Amino acid sequence: MKHLIRTIASAAVFASGLAGSIAHAAPIGFLETLHKNTTLINTVPSNGDQNPYALVVAPVSAGTVKQGDVLVGNFNNAANLQGTGSTIVNYHPDTKEMSVFATVPRDLKECPGGIGLSTAMTMLKSGWVIVGSTPSNDGTTNTKGAGCLIVLDSQGKVASTIVSPNINDPWGNMAVVDNGDHATLFVSNAGFGVGGADGNPPVFKQATILRLDLDIPQGKPPVVKQETVIASGFGAQADKGVFLVGPTGLALSPDQKLLYASDAIGNRVTEIDDPMTRDTSAGVGRQLTADGFLHRPLAMVTAPNGHLLVTNALNGQVVEIDPATGKQLYARWIDTDKAQSPPGNGDLFGIAMTPEGDGFYYVQDDVNTLVLAK
Repeated sequence: MKHLIRTIASAAVFASGLAGSIAHAAPIGFLETLHKNTTLINTVPSNGDQNPYALVVAPVSAGTVKQGDVLVGNFNNAANLQGTGSTIVNYHPDTKEMSVFATVPRDLKECPGGIGLSTAMTMLKSGWVIVGSTPSNDGTTNTKGAGCLIVLDSQGKVASTIVSPNINDPWGNMAVVDNGDHATLFVSNAGFGVGGADGNPPVFKQATILRLDLDIPQGKPPVVKQETVIASGFGAQADKGVFLVGPTGLALSPDQKLLYASDAIGNRVTEIDDPMTRDTSAGVGRQLTADGFLHRPLAMVTAPNGHLLVTNALNGQVVEIDPATGKQLYARWIDTDKAQSPPGNGDLFGIAMTPEGDGFYYVQDDVNTLVLAK
């Protein structure tokens, strides 16, 4: 408990999902500056896909996407089978309407195992959208494939796929450095060794973080110039309820000298040195913080004050961490749905900052909604 300095998860906060009053002249954290959570849309498109996972705010206007639009990927199909979702929807904040950005062919031959759109997604300044597939034939890990990364053009059409022995179920939200004509992607891979979810599935300490250095020729899809496993040995486990448990959240420090990773199995956040340049694996890195407010940490993003915001898988809270000290500052309820126990258990996946930095978007996958905390 030595790393914990405060929790605002009071009974009143629990009931309302809003931050309580803080007796400070100036906020020491980002979460205490937020006031309410607003449900924006239901994310289910006309084909019935559900279980929203990935969440990306468009950095530019290109094709059918406008700068500031929110792209949301679906992991399940209309029958609610995991690893079978094939659509990305687009929420337009200016009109408060939703459209379908992409419907990826379920049997995309170039992607081992087919299509099940995971939490790994980004949109580049060049207009290309890259999304991960962690596919299944029947909604379970018994039939999962290795998957791939799919490159979509700004109209939502498949342009190419990225397949590699280093890619096996790209799972977590990406960290990205985008320089226009070249970019660096970091993506976790949670499928190595993982089999069926029957009984008590074993934990395989084979999950990795892969760095992909991309060249982006003018008017052509990105191509992989180099790929490097910069971290390895994270735990991953098949799970009937959530398909896979493995490293999910990735975020870079402002100076790009550290990559933070949420290790769900280890219930911790670790940091990897020199992620942009290292040519060997750092293992699981160095522990930044563990346990405390963390309850199976999932998606992660950096707030404007440099703090990390991490969603929990096992309750409806988001946790704020000061990476300079490793202190967990707050746990705030953003999903108080009592249909789960604890409330919000298993509901939170993607998280993304607003362009203005005054709040964040997140998804509640149990009710298929996009929500804004501001």
